[in-house]
Amino acid sequence: MQPLTVSLVQSATHWHDAEKNRTHFADVLAALPNSDLVVLPEMFTTGFTMASTEVAEPMNGPTLDWLAQQAVKLDATITGSVVIEDQGHYYNRLIVMQPDGDFQHYDKRHLFRMADEHDHYSAGGGKIIFSLREWRICPMVCYDLRFPVWFRNQSEYDVLLCVANWPAARREAWNTLLRARAIENQCYSVGVNIVGEDGAGVRYSGGSAVYGPEGNVLGELFDTAQTFTVELDGGALGDLRERFPVWRDADEFQIQT
Repeated sequence: MQPLTVSLVQSATHWHDAEKNRTHFADVLAALPNSDLVVLPEMFTTGFTMASTEVAEPMNGPTLDWLAQQAVKLDATITGSVVIEDQGHYYNRLIVMQPDGDFQHYDKRHLFRMADEHDHYSAGGGKIIFSLREWRICPMVCYDLRFPVWFRNQSEYDVLLCVANWPAARREAWNTLLRARAIENQCYSVGVNIVGEDGAGVRYSGGSAVYGPEGNVLGELFDTAQTFTVELDGGALGDLRERFPVWRDADEFQIQT
């Protein structure tokens, strides 16, 4: 595989102000270097809110249009999660937007009950894996990161991608779990978090990072609004899987949904 260039966007968000967030992120994205994939945080237009009925957009709403416009401008695939209303249900929905306007979506499977997310959103029914320049990428949203069985790599993907609003109080768990997912799945692990304090009074300390398939740190951000761009090496991933084929000894299983 050819190298894959990924840009991570770590930022604060404006509480319940989608237009202001779109304007802010458009300015940030305009300064990025050329990338194949651009990653925004979870609920990047609203912050992590339980006011789903107040802030939700339809699938033909302004944020989907904005994502399509940004993908064209950047000539890159762009992803992040948005509060979406679809057929009477509310979802924490990750959108994967391609420059040609095609898109896929993944609905957060594991809803964070400690914030009553399960009372305000519907859980997703399945995971997705999307292709980008021969790379296979499996996205997840925040709390999903704690459930490795659902995302166990059965020779399905090369990159595990997590967008999040992960609080500062559990920062150590965030980076530990991101690294563990890379090692156990022999894949690259990419995580994008936010910084600052949201409208619910929750503080976030960033920690967006990229880990290699042996758990090595390829890039990491701390408690500031920043971006960074990293190139993932497909040849190195293939070599590791060939010389240290732990996947051959993995247990076979099927998940009942």
